[in-house]
Amino acid sequence: MTGGEISPIWDMHMMIAALRADRSDVESYSRVLTNVLGDALPDGMVEVDYRRTMADRMSGKPGQAVAVRVHTPERELELRQGRRGGVEAEVRNVVRGVVISRKQIGIDEWLTVLAQELNKLAARDAAAREVLTRLFNG
Repeated sequence: MTGGEISPIWDMHMMIAALRADRSDVESYSRVLTNVLGDALPDGMVEVDYRRTMADRMSGKPGQAVAVRVHTPERELELRQGRRGGVEAEVRNVVRGVVISRKQIGIDEWLTVLAQELNKLAARDAAAREVLTRLFNG
């Protein structure tokens, strides 16, 4: 790796493996995307929707994550709790803040798209590049 180049290894293999490892619900993805990658991602890039019970409200807890969205300049990536359990994934193409298309995809493809978007972010932003490189290259 030289100068401003990003190693293509971390974005596709290590990133996907890190997120794929034992992740079967939106709550798990939400924790990874907000806690683990939180330092690397700009504010507002990750948005989480919660379902709060009365007990959650009374105890001041945020509730259970039911959807997580990653906003990029050209795409919006969403994982949400499926109607029949499991996780559903969707990618939306966005132009000037307007969704022009949406596509339901599998989790593995969603993770690949996320890795590509993070690679683009790292290519544009030196601070993000440093944090992501440290995170995925040890």
